[in-house]
Amino acid sequence: MTEIGAGWQPVGGGAAVWFEAPSLVAGAALAGRVGELSGEVAVDVRASGVRVRLGAGEHAAAVSAAARELEMVANPAGLQQVSVVFEAADPAGVRRFWQRVFDYVPGADGGLADPLRRDPAIRIRQAAEARPLRNRIHLDVVRPAAAVERAGLGEGAGPYGVCHADPDGNEVDLVPGDALGEKPGTDDWQAVFSAMACYRVGSAARQRELATAAAGLAHDAGFPLLVDLRPGLVIIDSGKDQWEGDAHGLGLDFADLAGNIQTAARELGATADPGLPRFTQLFLDAADVDAVRAFWVAALGYTEDRRDGVSDIYDPRRLNPVLVFQEIDASETARRRQRNRIHFELAVPADLAQTRLAAAVAAGGRLLAESGNRWQVADPEGNEMVIVGGA
Repeated sequence: MTEIGAGWQPVGGGAAVWFEAPSLVAGAALAGRVGELSGEVAVDVRASGVRVRLGAGEHAAAVSAAARELEMVANPAGLQQVSVVFEAADPAGVRRFWQRVFDYVPGADGGLADPLRRDPAIRIRQAAEARPLRNRIHLDVVRPAAAVERAGLGEGAGPYGVCHADPDGNEVDLVPGDALGEKPGTDDWQAVFSAMACYRVGSAARQRELATAAAGLAHDAGFPLLVDLRPGLVIIDSGKDQWEGDAHGLGLDFADLAGNIQTAARELGATADPGLPRFTQLFLDAADVDAVRAFWVAALGYTEDRRDGVSDIYDPRRLNPVLVFQEIDASETARRRQRNRIHFELAVPADLAQTRLAAAVAAGGRLLAESGNRWQVADPEGNEMVIVGGA
């Protein structure tokens, strides 16, 4: 990709930049400026900064100029993208199954892509050998109950009746969400592990006003809200479990904040789309959870959830999927020795790939192969990831 300005990086097939920001309000101000330049960019506003992604270099200089005027500095270390790769004996069948699970669109590489550019892309490749036993990796996908029913996967299995398997045996827990609660004025919100509301807006001006209003209300409450801008859309998200009182420690009833945001959205003429909320997380089974978890913290640059009894690790900027770990019996030797049919890819800026590789190896990982700008590594129990430097 042609050089397009300081801080911009070719990550995940497009040009991306992360600007450090002092607050949600400041981040929303930049997001509004970006939205005025083009309605086709993806902007993610966080309490600590703003990620902007473009399909190409167009508008990059103007975005950078707007950030400078707001005294925001680009930091390439804030850029990374996690995707999920299936090695499939039946690629067509696997693709059809997961398209129904996620309601994704076909990707340029024959895989699947989130049209909202929030959840991880799915890549599908032909398997080189048979792997008949259960994976040690599966996915959780949470969508509104009506959307789960429309997916048409039939009756689920497992203790909660939500587990489904694709033609190769790869599993997903497709979980129906629910209303946020019974408090009046929160009808637009869905509880999908996160508390989430997705609003359709009729113009860039309305998008900017809603993002600004939501950021201001969250800032006043001291809540680190996630505000994502997409073409004609504003997605407002608490982050996984953060709407629950014991997660954020603020003494805040999130339903009050949700109600205030809903009131602001409706006053601006925004319309909630109740079918859009979706939450995705990745599950890894491990005999030694502590060792495996430590590897993934280092390899992904993630943060450990400090709540008692919770094994989650998460992207500190909440731009990539949560990973959750559960213990399996060490006696399951055959299953533990079989290579998973699923692995992860981590795209980072090219000049940071070696640093991330070194961190993964230092945390107990093994380098399995390397080729060009790609490094295949395994955690202490053989779960694999490919680190990709650049596009």
